[in-house]
Amino acid sequence: MKLLVGIVNNDDANELLNEMNKASFQATKLSTSGGFLKTGNITFLVGVEEERVEELIEIFKNCCSRRTQIVPTAPPFIGEGFLSAAPVEVTIGGATIFILDIDKFLKI
Repeated sequence: MKLLVGIVNNDDANELLNEMNKASFQATKLSTSGGFLKTGNITFLVGVEEERVEELIEIFKNCCSRRTQIVPTAPPFIGEGFLSAAPVEVTIGGATIFILDIDKFLKI
């Protein structure tokens, strides 16, 4: 048995959850935040049999695409005025996945 911890962008979470449900995976969904943009993420906790781990990873790959977004940068403060700062293109989306060994799994 494995525990898959998957962190995804809010925009990808609903489609991912729907696809996991279609494939009979049960997940616990947690709202989280962090990263460069301090935007919302969703962390999924999924208990999965070892032989189905790759199937679940494929679902993550299909639902969590990487894309770029233009974000404004905070202008630096210099003396009595501000300098204008150019927007920056950053990559968002995708998934960060941790796979952990589980010694015991109980459903009560």
